[in-house]
Amino acid sequence: MFGLQSGIDIKRDIAFPVLSAFLVCVILCKIMIPVLHRLKFGQYIREEGPEAHKKKAGTPTMGGIMILMAYAAISVVMFFWTNYTDVLPILITAGGYGLVGLADDFTKIVLKRSEGLTPLQKMAGQFVVTAGLAVWMHFNVDDATIIRLPFTDTTWNLGWFYYVLLFITVIGTVNGSNFTDGLDGLASSVTSVIALFFMIAGTLYGNYGVSAASAAMLGALLGFLVFNCHPAKVFMGDTGSLMLGGYTAAAALVLRQPFIIVFIAFIYLIEVISVIIQVLVFKATHGKRRFFRMAPIHHHFELGGWEETKVVTMFTIVTVLLMMVSLMAL
Repeated sequence: MFGLQSGIDIKRDIAFPVLSAFLVCVILCKIMIPVLHRLKFGQYIREEGPEAHKKKAGTPTMGGIMILMAYAAISVVMFFWTNYTDVLPILITAGGYGLVGLADDFTKIVLKRSEGLTPLQKMAGQFVVTAGLAVWMHFNVDDATIIRLPFTDTTWNLGWFYYVLLFITVIGTVNGSNFTDGLDGLASSVTSVIALFFMIAGTLYGNYGVSAASAAMLGALLGFLVFNCHPAKVFMGDTGSLMLGGYTAAAALVLRQPFIIVFIAFIYLIEVISVIIQVLVFKATHGKRRFFRMAPIHHHFELGGWEETKVVTMFTIVTVLLMMVSLMAL
């Protein structure tokens, strides 16, 4: 019932969404980046951030809107063209988190509140979107509480605990993707590899909606990278970074592989862990010591002498290698 399968319309379900989402995102970026410039929707750079990042102040942000629009447009086309229902929970979760991120970006940039939404507002938004995914899985997926265990042919029925795991998986992944968005092209590059993995995994499992949705995400991210690679002409902002986390978590859950995120989204995980360790050490020593030079961990390597492009390249290579491990785990 949950074994590997084969058979997919490569031209329709993979090639078309990748290419069309790429073109749509490139066109949107060409149109909207000058608009963001004119509206002065520039990136705010933290004073405590790396000195080299100060020159990025004013670079247009909220570019995640272009990724979201391209991804959503092609995903909707794929749903009506193929009737793959698996497209919907991924689209809704990614879109919902994108809207939460958009509200945060809008508050920071337009309303000039540097911290954006309050922690309570952010958590409320994340809870609502995640609850929506939980409701979808409960009412639309047969045996929704059954998950696959990586590296085995074993399945596990978690019962009610599945929904606890769902909330932990989604919110943890979303915050991980948010922390990863700190260098030119980092979140875009890492998540492109993640989308490629889910495109392949969806094909192997016969979840062709996951394949189609991931192909659309891959195309949109590649289109955005044309403008987001170093030196970036636009940043994705929380609109993009939260959306990418929502996409990743939803794709894993639809495939019944929540634990695969530990491998394929390892960069997300280590970014979160680095922040947690930094905060705990800082508080435990009453502000006298830090475990990393700076957190999230990509800044640690920057301050250690790595060029920004080297950090992005190395993190992407790690993700590609872990994609191979993740494929072995299916």
